[in-house]
Amino acid sequence: MIHPYLGHPSQLYGVEEHRLIGGKGDQMRIYQVKNGKGLEMTVCPDRCLDIYRLSFKGINCGFFSPSGYVAPAFYDDQGLGFLKSFTAGFMTTCGLTNVGAPGVENGENLPQHGVIGNTPAENASAIVEEDRIIIRGRVCEARIFQHKLALERKITVSLSENTFSVEDTIRNEGDQEAPLMLLYHMNLGYPLLSEKAKLTLPAASIYARTEHAKKDLATCHEILPPIRGFEEQCYFHTFDGPRASARLENPDCGAGLEIAFDTQCLPCLTEWKMMGYRDYVLGLEPGNCYPTGRIEARENGTLSFLQPEEERHFRVDVKLYGV
Repeated sequence: MIHPYLGHPSQLYGVEEHRLIGGKGDQMRIYQVKNGKGLEMTVCPDRCLDIYRLSFKGINCGFFSPSGYVAPAFYDDQGLGFLKSFTAGFMTTCGLTNVGAPGVENGENLPQHGVIGNTPAENASAIVEEDRIIIRGRVCEARIFQHKLALERKITVSLSENTFSVEDTIRNEGDQEAPLMLLYHMNLGYPLLSEKAKLTLPAASIYARTEHAKKDLATCHEILPPIRGFEEQCYFHTFDGPRASARLENPDCGAGLEIAFDTQCLPCLTEWKMMGYRDYVLGLEPGNCYPTGRIEARENGTLSFLQPEEERHFRVDVKLYGV
């Protein structure tokens, strides 16, 4: 796109590669993206090409956890060690063979939310085309004697409107059937998230994960101010139609965000309500499963599988707008 007013396109839009210096994120690669319409994001090739920062016209939209940036070298796959490097950001990918509670199944260690979100991408690239920015990469979850899954990711950012999409193709490159669990852990934070915000999530049914969450089922969409000692609540949503969406709008900061997805591929959405002091985040998490862990999913018959050489495609669309 040739623009007569610009010496270089980066005056308005583009993608730049940087490296972090110091702290637990030392030497991590990041792509800084801006579309010239108000959308800016940070994508991390060293962490599954996940989206850590997201803002709209200077308004922060995602949640950045107290862990901050954490390089894969600091990842702890034992028990709840995942939380030590859970940056959260706007999007953390969970899977590919476990989502949710950690455990051990037939001698195989199942870390909380799987390992893919702490795995660097191979062959990562970022280019600007006529009307979009495209980021690609391949992330492998494979080891000898075990499952061999590969995720091909494509992030497309529009230069004409404040939208982007995340498209994943997951392929079983092994010779045995492999479990497939995938969840897009999308995390909304302040100032988009506050008690002034309104959540719209037109689900066909809602199920509370715990008895504690069940007590507030009737008000699960109500956004509260930060509360000391708040105990997290999870709600599982199901949908009737082929497409579903979740939307958070906050007139106090003048911004809104919508997440949309195909329910044929991503039939589940988890609402993670964490209204804690400094742990103030709302997770809207499309997935092919709920975050109950592989052991429970297998027991209740909801675990999905990929056959050798089979592949499956997933896509989530995100829109940012003013209110």
